[in-house]
Amino acid sequence: MLVELRAENYAVIDHAIAVFGPGLNLLTGETGAGKSILVDALALLMGGKSSADLVRHGAEKAVVACVFESTTGAELILEENGIDSAGSEIILRREIQANGKGRVFVNNQPATVAVLKQLAPELALVHAQSESLSSFDQGQQRTLLDRFGGISTDSVSEAHARWREAAAKLDDLLQGEQDRLHMVDLWSYQNKEISAAHLVPGEDEALETEKRVLANAEKLYAAATGGFDQLYEGGASAEVSLRAALRNVEELARYDGRFTEAAQQLQSIRATVGDLAASLRDYAESINASPERLAEIEDRLALLDRLKRKYGKTIDEVVAFGEDVARKLAEVEDRDEILKALRAALDEAAKAYQTAAAALHAERKAAATRLAKLAEAQINSLAMKVRFEIAVVGPGSVGQGFSPDNKPATAVRALAPAETPDTSHWSSTGWDQVHYRISTNPGEPLKPLDEIASGGEMSRVMLALKVSVEEGAVKPKKKNPTPRTLVFDEIDIGIGGRAAEAVGQKLKSLSRGQQVLCVTHLPQIAAFADQHLVVEKNESQGRTKTQIRTLDDPSRTQEVARMLSGATVTETSLQHAAQMIAASR
Repeated sequence: MLVELRAENYAVIDHAIAVFGPGLNLLTGETGAGKSILVDALALLMGGKSSADLVRHGAEKAVVACVFESTTGAELILEENGIDSAGSEIILRREIQANGKGRVFVNNQPATVAVLKQLAPELALVHAQSESLSSFDQGQQRTLLDRFGGISTDSVSEAHARWREAAAKLDDLLQGEQDRLHMVDLWSYQNKEISAAHLVPGEDEALETEKRVLANAEKLYAAATGGFDQLYEGGASAEVSLRAALRNVEELARYDGRFTEAAQQLQSIRATVGDLAASLRDYAESINASPERLAEIEDRLALLDRLKRKYGKTIDEVVAFGEDVARKLAEVEDRDEILKALRAALDEAAKAYQTAAAALHAERKAAATRLAKLAEAQINSLAMKVRFEIAVVGPGSVGQGFSPDNKPATAVRALAPAETPDTSHWSSTGWDQVHYRISTNPGEPLKPLDEIASGGEMSRVMLALKVSVEEGAVKPKKKNPTPRTLVFDEIDIGIGGRAAEAVGQKLKSLSRGQQVLCVTHLPQIAAFADQHLVVEKNESQGRTKTQIRTLDDPSRTQEVARMLSGATVTETSLQHAAQMIAASR
């Protein structure tokens, strides 16, 4: 539950602290004192949008903070986001600079607004004053029903994503087909040119070496034969000198063993010189000064250079380019097969989505029946007599959602095998439209909620819906789940008398299982408080200051009496207030 809420330099509040307890916490006070501002501050800590306008005039920054009792789910969220636990409590803080920039802290550690939004469902549900039944669009009405039924849209969302991906691939192929056809001639030419070259990786380097040899054949032949003569063949060659030297050293070795190794070394040198001379001779004999081969190599190198200028810096890049062009041509040639495969994939994804959406539709219809029955009973317990229905509209009805008499259709009509489904209503949350309708007077037809004229009726319907969802929702199977804090900001606006007392009783009943925080102007509701806080606005040194007091029993009677009689509290109003408080207990 919410333990404490602080605000500093926030809107008209300079510094205020509110301490809350279990059960029903009611905030009262004069209009403009800042009651709703406190609720807005809590909404900000639940991930609401901030603005520089929220900073009190003359201050550098606004700070709002709160302390909640921790929950198992909240601890898991903190762990997933790398935030350390603070024991049994969770501390949230937001700072808003005068320039509009802000910072978020969770357990005094830097965090993001996204983390606050993740924590919000585990900690508090805020129904702000600006929320009304007229703002219940299709998405909100569907979300409320799903929340009541504990319905997950994950499978439909995944199926929708797969269907969208398959549709995008098919559309991409069809949209790009014209451009590809225009490129076919170019691709065909490029593929033919590269294929005809019969490229071999690295051949350009080998050809360059062969070209250098052929271009300098005479010089190379002269150098090779000259080297052969000097090493082996000539009269003054190295071989002749080494042979003579070897005879002398061998003669020495006959008489002195120290020269045996020298003789062996000379013999080895003679063998090495002989091998080298043979290599030079063979090389000279292999040189073929062929002008025809040189011209052939130059032509081949010119072709390779031209291909590299057009398709890549190296032979490998040219080959890769050719393979890519060949693949594109194959795709064009295999277009029919590719289209067939893509259409089959799209059809399979569509059927999977239809199956998931139909199952979701059935879940919503069952939940709608239960919620409508429960909400109708709750509304009628608030001094009203209504008929309330929730229609879940699927595809296949006339006009996609309404029958000829403009009443919501409630059944999903099966498509004929050859019939193409209308996908205009397909979304990641299913294909359903959810309609909340009510008749507030006997004999009158059911109408959309936003056509209800009475503000008091709208407030009671809103409260009844919230109570129905909170009390009747399918909840996760957890051991000893921590109750969540529910916040209502002036949900009782526009009502009074017997209806106000019924609202107070409903809030009191709801607070037995969950902490409830409510801003009210009605003494009939204030009398039901477990903790009564009053928000007061005073002027000091030319500035307005707001403070919050938790009332004891005498002060509480005084405040309820003020709400009954206005500025002047009479003995009669005090007695009446005491009676109301006693009766609420």
